[in-house]
Amino acid sequence: MPTYRQRLKEITAQRGNLCVGIDPHPGVLQAWGLPVSVAGLEQCARGVVAALGGSVAVFKPQSAFFEAYGSAGVAVLERVLADIRTAGALSIVDAKRGDIGSTMRAYAQAYLTDDSPLAGDAVTLSPYLGFASLMPAFEAAIASDRGVYVLARTSNPEGAGVQLALGQEGSVVQEIIDAAKALNTSARTRAIGLVVGGTHDSLGCDVGDFNGSILVPGIGAQGGAVADLPDLFGPAYANVLPMVGRGILGAGPDTSALVARARAFGAQ
Repeated sequence: MPTYRQRLKEITAQRGNLCVGIDPHPGVLQAWGLPVSVAGLEQCARGVVAALGGSVAVFKPQSAFFEAYGSAGVAVLERVLADIRTAGALSIVDAKRGDIGSTMRAYAQAYLTDDSPLAGDAVTLSPYLGFASLMPAFEAAIASDRGVYVLARTSNPEGAGVQLALGQEGSVVQEIIDAAKALNTSARTRAIGLVVGGTHDSLGCDVGDFNGSILVPGIGAQGGAVADLPDLFGPAYANVLPMVGRGILGAGPDTSALVARARAFGAQ
């Protein structure tokens, strides 16, 4: 099967490079006139895909909002991922998992293997237990032609204290970026992407020659703007996948309003 990068390139050429975040938190459910319950969760999350699945390239369901309802919520996430596949779009499961050894291998099995109902096209991971601790997930992604996005320079201001701290060879975030680039160079699939927030005046790191996809949260409600991304990312802009969640979900539940809002952010 084509690699994640190949599938991403094909679908964004057809539909634009927008990624829609599916973040059905209680405030969104209430704004949609839905109960804060598993039923409301399902109606909202699957409604987003029903409205936008034919025009948006990528969806990013945030696992936490589904896990909050226990096993019933996780079952809804499984159905949402199936809906995304049926719509011909790609999915990034926003799980931000990170661990070591056998636990990391178990996370890799859950999110990056063909026989798992929780597997999307890609998953977000945290490298802050050490980049190499994620190797079981990297290996699984490469083997299954899926992708991973490692947290690098995140959109929240609290992240700077860790990410911009100086290590032995420069900042912590730059070491992560360079390690991801090196792994992509050695692997045919270029499965490793970065999460780099679009809320900063300056990134404080160099992604100019990064050779993978860059997921950019923080657009819309958090203050980032699509128009600022070419200057912010420079030569890496071609790899950017801007992500908008609340800025689009806030237009629901009306289908035409959701479609119009997504188009305003770049969907086809």
